[in-house]
Amino acid sequence: MRPPSPSIPEKEFLVASLAQNLRIDGRSLLEMRPTRVLAHVDAKMVRPPPERPYEGIITVHSEISPMASSLYEPGRPSEEEVALSRMLDKVLRRSDTVDKEALCVLAGQRVWHLRLTIHCLADAGNLQDCACIAGIAALKHFRRPEVEVVGDEIIVHPPTSRAPVPLAMHHTPLNLTFAFFPDASTTSSSSSNAPVDTTSLDGPVPSSTSPAPQMLLDPSPLEATLASSTLALALNSQRELCVVHKAGGMPLSPADVLRAVNVATDRVRELVSRIDRDISTDWNSRGVEVQ
Repeated sequence: MRPPSPSIPEKEFLVASLAQNLRIDGRSLLEMRPTRVLAHVDAKMVRPPPERPYEGIITVHSEISPMASSLYEPGRPSEEEVALSRMLDKVLRRSDTVDKEALCVLAGQRVWHLRLTIHCLADAGNLQDCACIAGIAALKHFRRPEVEVVGDEIIVHPPTSRAPVPLAMHHTPLNLTFAFFPDASTTSSSSSNAPVDTTSLDGPVPSSTSPAPQMLLDPSPLEATLASSTLALALNSQRELCVVHKAGGMPLSPADVLRAVNVATDRVRELVSRIDRDISTDWNSRGVEVQ
């Protein structure tokens, strides 16, 4: 079911609020909101494909049910679910988040097949960012059984005899989405043609004579619908960009993109630190004992 289009008063109220650097839900311009997603990882041994005999397999499956919002219907996948699946596949699988060669048990015979399943529980806006954070947290929290290879025999040790092994991860990319609105406090003007140095992401962001658009982090459904442009950035704590996806017709200058990258880098470092801290606290509270 297609959601109803925002009314003219809703649009005018949102634009007037942004002109005062306010958001209608009470958040600051760069504050995130609580969308709820459940992520689960399971593993099994399978035979690897002939073209990649030394690499494990990772699949990502996402599901958006009417439980998340009344706008979703069961059965045929919606456009939002297709876009969510593609973004998760790019961020979590194609960016080599997990070391696939470490999932190999016996070359050409047995490898681990990881299946990441994401269920959307409550859609408060911006499912892609929340699903990516939940997927990364699930992968970092997952422990696979210890495996021993004796000749051609594979012995899988239960958690009671040997401690499970965490996944080997190359990096921790997270996706953050920004919504851009034209500057409501000034009239529209032609953009400047001054050259901008974009060879490095370090250092101050170059200034521009044209008014910078207003940038919102983690847009709500209403903000995402009325935004002139959206920018999704998937990057890690080392400022390495994995995915850049822009939607909307409003052009963004290099200075605008770098401004979003700087904000996203700080947020990603905060989120990664929080994920690691919470996972460590959870495992310490379990008190797992090996006999």
